[in-house]
Amino acid sequence: MKRSGLASQSLWRDRAFLLFWSGRAISLLGTAMTAVVFPLMVYRMTRSPLLTALISVCDIAPYPVFALFAGTLADRVNRRRLMITCDLVNTLLLGSIPLASLLHVLTLAQIYAVGLLSATAFVWFDAANFGAVPALVGREHLIAANSALWTASTLADIVGPSLAGFCVVLVGPAITVSVDSASYLLSALSLALISRAFNQMRHSGGGEPWLRSSLNDIREGLHFLWRHTLVRTLTVLGIGCALTAGAVQGLLVVYGIRALGLATTDPRIGFLFGAGATGALASNLLLPVLVKHVAVGRITMVGLMLNLLLLVAVALAPTFLVGMLCYGFWLGSNHLVNINGISLRQIVTPDHLQSRVNASARMVMVAANPLGAALGGVLAEQTT
Repeated sequence: MKRSGLASQSLWRDRAFLLFWSGRAISLLGTAMTAVVFPLMVYRMTRSPLLTALISVCDIAPYPVFALFAGTLADRVNRRRLMITCDLVNTLLLGSIPLASLLHVLTLAQIYAVGLLSATAFVWFDAANFGAVPALVGREHLIAANSALWTASTLADIVGPSLAGFCVVLVGPAITVSVDSASYLLSALSLALISRAFNQMRHSGGGEPWLRSSLNDIREGLHFLWRHTLVRTLTVLGIGCALTAGAVQGLLVVYGIRALGLATTDPRIGFLFGAGATGALASNLLLPVLVKHVAVGRITMVGLMLNLLLLVAVALAPTFLVGMLCYGFWLGSNHLVNINGISLRQIVTPDHLQSRVNASARMVMVAANPLGAALGGVLAEQTT
């Protein structure tokens, strides 16, 4: 893979990308807030840990169910219109929560329904998004663009929960959801203001019945993913990274208490999570600089080696400070490999297959993360 000579600053002079990035950043911030508020609302209404955890399942479940069909549709239709439609659907869905609360008719069933339907709409948005970015910025700018977008995502994950907590105290959880509703509306507006096409070419269903043609399209996307050596390798690496990340992050509290000797009330447990977020943010910012001087494939290989070495270092860390630093660097290397892999996959995938191939890869990685957490928990139980 040849080196990209793109200076990431050039993207910030591109009006279309600025609009796209701004809309995503605002929407991601709203989503990060709702990720805190929905479980809080459910627990306040039920006092049930099981029912509270179930709202998080609603957030993940639609991806493996709908991703393949979403990718097929996103390769056929105008991706920008599809993304705007999904944003508007989420605006209405999430806006129904504060409205129902003000009318004193909000129910647990509505919260679950909104959570599930909102996550389903996101699957279609995400499939179109994977195809839209290469068409919007060009393949030579993909690494810088993806780094900028993932930086926005990481910052939203850092700022969103704290902002949600402040808003909950100020106006209550249900009204706080209106921030997310408004963020989707602003995202739709930013997309509507972009005149550049999100499809380089549009795939046709070939005149066959919808289900048959969709299944054929899914088969074509999976065939490309598996038969293309680089794409297959990147997908397998992504699954491995997702499994590992799920296991490590799912056991981070346990690691802090058992391995590093922290008390359950020790605020340094929060520092562990903060170190991970800092490492991820640093890798997002570093990647565009690295690709100007180092071959993309070499970055991936070095990132993988660092990932393995740092994971061992985390496990063997003798003190809290060493463990915290190693964990931060480890999650940073994990992000480096993931963003690089996404960008490489988009670079080598033809436009008419972008959404199908990337949604398929994303689907298995989304499933791998909670599986890794579960496997890590089982292994931890066995070693207790």
